[in-house]
Amino acid sequence: MSRRTSVIICVYTEDRWEDIGAAVESVRRQRRQPHELIIVVDHNPDLCLRLKREHPDAIVVENAQARGLSGGRNTGVGIATGDLVAFLDDDAIADPGWLHAFEAAFADPAVVAVGGFTRPRWATGRRPRWFPEEFDWTVGCSYRGMPAQRSRIRNVMGGNAAFRRDVVIEAGGFRTHIGRSVRGRASRPLGCEETELCIRITQRRPGSVILFEPAAVIEHKVTAERARFAYFRARCFAEGLSKALVTESVGAQDGLSSEVSYATRTLPAGVLRGLGDAVRGDLAGLGRATAIMVGLAWTACGYLGGRIRSAVSAR
Repeated sequence: MSRRTSVIICVYTEDRWEDIGAAVESVRRQRRQPHELIIVVDHNPDLCLRLKREHPDAIVVENAQARGLSGGRNTGVGIATGDLVAFLDDDAIADPGWLHAFEAAFADPAVVAVGGFTRPRWATGRRPRWFPEEFDWTVGCSYRGMPAQRSRIRNVMGGNAAFRRDVVIEAGGFRTHIGRSVRGRASRPLGCEETELCIRITQRRPGSVILFEPAAVIEHKVTAERARFAYFRARCFAEGLSKALVTESVGAQDGLSSEVSYATRTLPAGVLRGLGDAVRGDLAGLGRATAIMVGLAWTACGYLGGRIRSAVSAR
């Protein structure tokens, strides 16, 4: 059965003009052409007009919901006419076989969402030696501990994912109070809106399958700012805050099921790996081991802070 895929790219700032152009061009170069390309602009009329002039072959619209990534994605889903909706970050480049790999993964009618493999493209030229692969999720990329082959997973990562459109609509879309919202230049690097949606879908539709498809590859730009330890720490804390919102929505058992295994297996193995590297002469291994411990601690602090904030608000 032939599938029609609507590709949605959410954008918000002229500062990423060249990145947006590269993302759009990578969609045009797909071996399997999309049914349509939708660019959703987050409350930036000037950027919207500029994109309409530059990309007349795309559907360019303004975010009709709350400011932020979740509202933009919901807007895109609402106007899409494809059977599937695929999301691509505005600072990412999709490999030519990206869409074909996604569509092939939906052959099983039980599959409701598919996540792809995201490689980091370091603006600094290479990965900082202290930066552990276990924490590549802090820069929106696939990380050590994820499956190496097509596998069933709990949730996708939103910058490289596809959903059945009707399933997203049936579930009520992305929660706009979860995830990142940019106001002017200020933004706390929150996330997890796609995690909450995936869990909500599988709770409401028992038997639904979410897959990781490593053949659906994109490269995600990592700016010099995001390669700094200060951002790493802030992103970990924000992830903890986001996880608190997720568990409030879908429950702690489902909301933390993957995180428990990650924290008790993947991260200890990473610390030991870093220490072993240091013993063998790679002193940066100490930095990686330390970063893993700091990242886990700050994520836990963010989660506890978020739970306390929710409890106070409830009272």
